[in-house]
Amino acid sequence: MRIAALQFDVRRGDVPANLARVEAGLRAAAVEGVELVALPEMWPTSFVELEDGADWLAPTEAAVARVRALSRELDLVVCGSAFARAPGAERNLPLNHLTVFDGGEIALEYDKVHLFTPTGEREAFSAGGAPPATVAVRGVKVSGAVCYDLRFPQLFSAPWIDEAELLVVTAQWPAPRAAQWRALLTGRAVEHQAFVLGANRTGVDLAGRRRMELAFPGNSLCVGPDGLPLAEGAGKEGLVVAELDLEAARRLRREIPVRRDRRPDCYRP
Repeated sequence: MRIAALQFDVRRGDVPANLARVEAGLRAAAVEGVELVALPEMWPTSFVELEDGADWLAPTEAAVARVRALSRELDLVVCGSAFARAPGAERNLPLNHLTVFDGGEIALEYDKVHLFTPTGEREAFSAGGAPPATVAVRGVKVSGAVCYDLRFPQLFSAPWIDEAELLVVTAQWPAPRAAQWRALLTGRAVEHQAFVLGANRTGVDLAGRRRMELAFPGNSLCVGPDGLPLAEGAGKEGLVVAELDLEAARRLRREIPVRRDRRPDCYRP
């Protein structure tokens, strides 16, 4: 499988500009023979200030619908997170909702479970309440998570048990913690014996209600199950493309049978 992260400067509150950048990137990916594209976290709007969660829901839903149509038109798998409605949630706060479209069909949906306290995400979002599922996408078992989720290995227990072969992480991960981003993506790949694709953004933005100025390094990364990088962004906007040798990964699982050698009777909850 040929996959890519589309990294770009997600302009806060400028849905038309962000959608135009995504459409151009998806069309370029299709020309390059890419099958799966991951977008940065909150790609339609970035982290806009919310007076009322509904203020940004309508334009977000229209942008996501357009990407779904492009997934169908270009026969692509597209992964990305955005605002979504959360009926009955406390204070009517929206969700940070990851969707995976496969040829225009919804293959996977997941709501970000871990909200990032330093930028006040708890003041702007409702948290998800379930781990990500694992689904078959074009012959590959795929699961996903959103940004801060990456720090919590317990969340990935379900994909591990379900033998996910590709973990997609959509993120806005700032430059001061770039080394941690790389280490965590690599760790998830090795412990899961899976490919991990992390899509990160470029540019500078004011994050959350606390308006923290953060720079983003455009260091999207694809790591193989052996822990070696397959492709890495170098700060520029565009596609970061990697080729996945799925048979080599499956052979590694046979040679080092980590799942078979588990001792859950010795693990504390």
